[in-house]
Amino acid sequence: MKSERVPVAREGYPFILATGFLTLILALLGLAVWALAGLVVTGFVLWFFRDPSRVPPMVDQGVVSPADGKVILITDVEDDRFLHRKATRISIFMNIFSVHVNRSPCEAIVESVLFRPGRFYAADQDKALLHNEYCAMTLSTASGQRLAVVQVAGLIARRIVCRAEPGDQLRTGERYGLIRFGSRVDLYLPPESALQVQINQQVRAGETLLARLPSVS
Repeated sequence: MKSERVPVAREGYPFILATGFLTLILALLGLAVWALAGLVVTGFVLWFFRDPSRVPPMVDQGVVSPADGKVILITDVEDDRFLHRKATRISIFMNIFSVHVNRSPCEAIVESVLFRPGRFYAADQDKALLHNEYCAMTLSTASGQRLAVVQVAGLIARRIVCRAEPGDQLRTGERYGLIRFGSRVDLYLPPESALQVQINQQVRAGETLLARLPSVS
């Protein structure tokens, strides 16, 4: 029998243990009000790093959301940074109440992972894409399609985690990283993709179908 997975992202363990330990010390010192406040903070941190199970839809050439949150932008761009071609970009904003675990949008091989330090503007602003710290993962599917998933740091987010490495084979909906405390994820698709999502729609990582990739002859 397979062991049941604890539904908390492992990157959250140090924060959960630290706040929990501080709460215990406050309680032992008899500081009831502060201990109660510490308990609330510990509960929030535990809830923030939640990592629920997700079941991706079985759709041929389907692309699922890499992040929980709200779709804030869908636009066609001339991408000269990641795919070096025309692409459709879908931007998903994650607030502090969203699940922050990121997942692979489709079954693919990781071509490259590029991290660039930068600023920390509010993630829902246009200048965040140009100036904020980011980590870009380029993917290649078995059918020859290429995508890019870009984790963008936000005003509060100061830590991007990407566990994927070049050459890794990712499954649809597989966990590969997270961003701490509010941010956004941009997905770059071939412009011929059939979109299945709208602006302002709430999406769930690993479950919500965003698009279908075009067939390659």
